[in-house]
Amino acid sequence: MHEDKTEITTIGGKVPSFELETFEPGAAKFGRFRLEDALKSGMWTVLVFYPADFTFVCPTELADLADKHAELEKLGVEVLSVSTDTKFTHMGWQAQEKLLAGVKYRMASDARGRLAQALGAYDQKTGLAYRGTFIISPDGVLAGAEINLNNVGRNMEELVRKLKAFAYTRKNPAEVCPAKWKPGDKTLKPSEKLVGRVAEALK
Repeated sequence: MHEDKTEITTIGGKVPSFELETFEPGAAKFGRFRLEDALKSGMWTVLVFYPADFTFVCPTELADLADKHAELEKLGVEVLSVSTDTKFTHMGWQAQEKLLAGVKYRMASDARGRLAQALGAYDQKTGLAYRGTFIISPDGVLAGAEINLNNVGRNMEELVRKLKAFAYTRKNPAEVCPAKWKPGDKTLKPSEKLVGRVAEALK
């Protein structure tokens, strides 16, 4: 049996440079995404993997992502949905599925599953990606990763919240964001004075 030797990128590690073919619904054309270009532009990159075009939970997720796309763009985020389908299939699916009418972000093709494997989101049995969401910082670091089985869809509102928190802590590295943090809420500054006194600090 062939043993996959792909090295998986873990949280806090540098994401190796990659390039993907894309269908760009906003411009109705094919293109290419290069991580290197996003990093040079100081952009965050969000990869939303899903198992396959013309399936059932997937268009509901991509429609939810489309609803949050403008807000993510304002945060300096390059958004890509990714599956092992081709760019041609993406184009046909987006044109046919009404739930995808509002999709303007790039739909990327990881046809051989190499990127999904490198991020630990590849199902070797089916040759499809799991529902994996990955946040790559402007420094090329894997800041966030969520991988789910394919029978439950994600909530993209939480993705937006996490991006805002990651963006804040990148600018304010001495601070950390507690659970459910959103802009305007209190943050914490870890120190010996804070040990055992988090409740007081959040008042």
